[in-house]
Amino acid sequence: MPDDTETRRVLVVTAHPDDVDFGAAGTVATWTGAGIEVVYAIVTSGEAGEAFPETPRSEVGALREAEQLAAAKCVGVTDVRFLHWPDGRLVPSLELRRDISRVIRQVRPDRILIPSAELDLTRIYASHPDHRAVGEAAIAAVYPDARNPWAHPELLEVEGLEPWAVPETWVMSAKSATEAVDITDAFDRKVAALQAHASQVGGREGLDKMLRDWGTGLAQKMGLGENRIAEAFQVVDTR
Repeated sequence: MPDDTETRRVLVVTAHPDDVDFGAAGTVATWTGAGIEVVYAIVTSGEAGEAFPETPRSEVGALREAEQLAAAKCVGVTDVRFLHWPDGRLVPSLELRRDISRVIRQVRPDRILIPSAELDLTRIYASHPDHRAVGEAAIAAVYPDARNPWAHPELLEVEGLEPWAVPETWVMSAKSATEAVDITDAFDRKVAALQAHASQVGGREGLDKMLRDWGTGLAQKMGLGENRIAEAFQVVDTR
């Protein structure tokens, strides 16, 4: 495991409400439990999501933001920022790179957690086009944009945001996971965080078992042994 002793602040960037909770809520709970500050930047409000039979479409974004705020509290996160890009229409544009770079310069994290930009046809739900767009834009924001004073010059010249180099990037749902986090003791908090997304998982039978099976399978694959639950990531040195 990478050394967390000098990690004070982590920025998590995802495409939608609930992405972080499926992929990393147990890890986030482990970090906050160790005294690490975690900040969420959610690119969209999930307003194009499904399963809203009784909610007017105009109110879906606000509902999903409220669910994400509740889920964040379950794992010790109080700083949640919504960037209000259009759900279902993301591309890794210069403008999206600029907006993620802005948050990086504001938060100045020691570590960033992002989606994978890879298309994995064996895990198509993890390869949602919005996830991949945010993954590509976020890694470009880490390198080279956020650290380069001449990239998006308005961030420095107009907003006064000094460049920042993120030392370490963690990638969710990566094909080549290199690090496992043992979330056995935080598993109940992960489940609680996902249950806060009632519009997405409300009434889903077997949620606890599904998450447990995923986690125990990862733990065994990554060498943590039986009766352990894990989340896994690709860790990239981006100093």
